[in-house]
Amino acid sequence: MGRRLRRLASRVPSILQCAAAAAIAWVVAKEVLGHPSPFFAPVAVVICIGVALGRRVRRMLEMVAGVGLGVGVGDLLIARIGSGPWQIALVVVLAMAVAVLLDEGPVIALQAGSSAVLVATLLPPSGSGGTDRMIDAFVGGFIAIAVVALLPSDPVALVHRHGRVVLDELAEALEGAAEAIAARDVPLAVDSLEKARGSQAAVERLRDALQTGREIAVLSPLRWNTRSRLARYQAASVHIDRALRNTRVLLRRTLAALRDGEPMHPDFTGVLHGLAEVARLLRDELASGVEPTQARQVALALAHGDHTALVDDTGFSSSVVAAQVRSIIVDLLVATGMTRETALASLTPAAPIEQEEEAGQG
Repeated sequence: MGRRLRRLASRVPSILQCAAAAAIAWVVAKEVLGHPSPFFAPVAVVICIGVALGRRVRRMLEMVAGVGLGVGVGDLLIARIGSGPWQIALVVVLAMAVAVLLDEGPVIALQAGSSAVLVATLLPPSGSGGTDRMIDAFVGGFIAIAVVALLPSDPVALVHRHGRVVLDELAEALEGAAEAIAARDVPLAVDSLEKARGSQAAVERLRDALQTGREIAVLSPLRWNTRSRLARYQAASVHIDRALRNTRVLLRRTLAALRDGEPMHPDFTGVLHGLAEVARLLRDELASGVEPTQARQVALALAHGDHTALVDDTGFSSSVVAAQVRSIIVDLLVATGMTRETALASLTPAAPIEQEEEAGQG
């Protein structure tokens, strides 16, 4: 229940934006434009703003295009062939087929089909009804974007809410690997790997949040000052994702090493806990908007460490784990704003280690 309440709290701004904009869209379409039943105006608002993250401007354009197609096809055919089961099937097929040919976006096809159904059943063609409905969809979409611009949520807070989850999951995965190695605990390694495999969903939500945040920062003059912080988060997110993918590879090879009884150097535990600390420092510094110097300093200290001992007298899987440790150090250094070349140069030389082909793919 606590998780559900937190989810609701995170969506409250979007819900309130939807409610306000839907009411405004209805009033504008009905009272200003004189449309008797401006159904599509508030519907366009709800679709464009929604409670999900993503491309709101694109959704508005897809909404308008989908409604236009559905209403156009519906008005054109239903006025001539009448309404009935086979007529509904025909207009839905035609409207959705044309929408798919025009664009691969999901909203345009769904709106084309649903608009055609409405025209064929509840809202039969009459006079300028088709034009009015298309105008209503445009009005709703425009008002949705205007409300997002005039009553914007905080894009940095939105992004950090999801970025925090990703970095926490990265830290937990690294700590799980460290504890599994220290205790030679195969079930713990399995559990940590399963949790890490589920982290990609959090990465996708972070990408959607970044897209929404950038749209808010572009549309709303009140949030223009957040663009530099969003750009820093955007740049870091790419390398955080890579660190997570490399951590999944590390966990797989840790599990293989433990199952095969390979010796693993005790220093692995300290290095992995250090990387988890870097992830959490990066989380806090990105949230506060400062240059992530503390995270960089800790990562540099790990980079300067002697990693050759980690692969002495070990098997293949342990060697891959050591190689992945070095890759994750580089990923996190680049996430703090360092160039990849400088990050690689900061590593102490190590004997070449053949990494898995899957490294970096997760």
